[in-house]
Amino acid sequence: MKDTISQPELIIEAGRTEGQYWKDLWCYRELFYFLAWRDILVRYKQTSIGIAWALIRPFLTMVVFTVVFGRLAKLPSQGVPYPILVFCAMLPWQFFANSLSECSTSLITNSNLISKVYFPRLVVPTSAVVVSFIDFMISGIILLALMAWYNFVPSWRILFLPLFISIAFAASMGAGLWFASLNVQYRDFRYIVPFIVQFGLYMSPVGFSSSLVPEQWRFIYSLNPMVGVIDGFRWAILGGDTNLYIPGFILSLILVFSLLLSGIWYFRKMERKFADVI
Repeated sequence: MKDTISQPELIIEAGRTEGQYWKDLWCYRELFYFLAWRDILVRYKQTSIGIAWALIRPFLTMVVFTVVFGRLAKLPSQGVPYPILVFCAMLPWQFFANSLSECSTSLITNSNLISKVYFPRLVVPTSAVVVSFIDFMISGIILLALMAWYNFVPSWRILFLPLFISIAFAASMGAGLWFASLNVQYRDFRYIVPFIVQFGLYMSPVGFSSSLVPEQWRFIYSLNPMVGVIDGFRWAILGGDTNLYIPGFILSLILVFSLLLSGIWYFRKMERKFADVI
């Protein structure tokens, strides 16, 4: 009588790939590291000052806003040096703007990889956001330098800063996923994103405090999700008389996480078509 050797069963189950998607993200973590590191190297490749561009761009923008709004318009600075007031807002805004720009083109840039190899496509825009976050961390050096220059010491509220950084990351990720998906199908968005970034800079309270907005309009103004993010950064870093407009902040918080969840949903919905359309 022959011995029977049991063979492992192969079960093909409908929808199993969808259920394993989030585990696949972890399995492809090395690809995530590779894409992020490659983008960092490419961004500053063959530049004479290299990664210092991550410091120069927000610094020059801060100088222009300080001169225009602080010196010429003489807007109030909530009792803190105007450069610090501006740069507290410049940090989350630059992070959001860079993430939006990089994410919107991330799938197109990696079209050869997407069309030939399977991997969770969510890795690509996420790596773009992480690269922008690294620039964000580098730019934070300027804020520390400004605090040292003006002998400014933050209050205990600085302990809440990681919370607002997380909210900024969620806003950047949500918007980035939407525009990454839309740019694959509609290439017009490559022209729309720079306009949104430029227009949003002046529609967000970067060069001025949102407390200057009339009280009856502040809640409507908070429909811009970055208003709550910027106000949160200033509340955490500046302390003192800086107050957080709670109704507007809650509205911005709801919009940010709605943007993130809907961005993930739409990206996953369109993901199957990327290899064919791109």
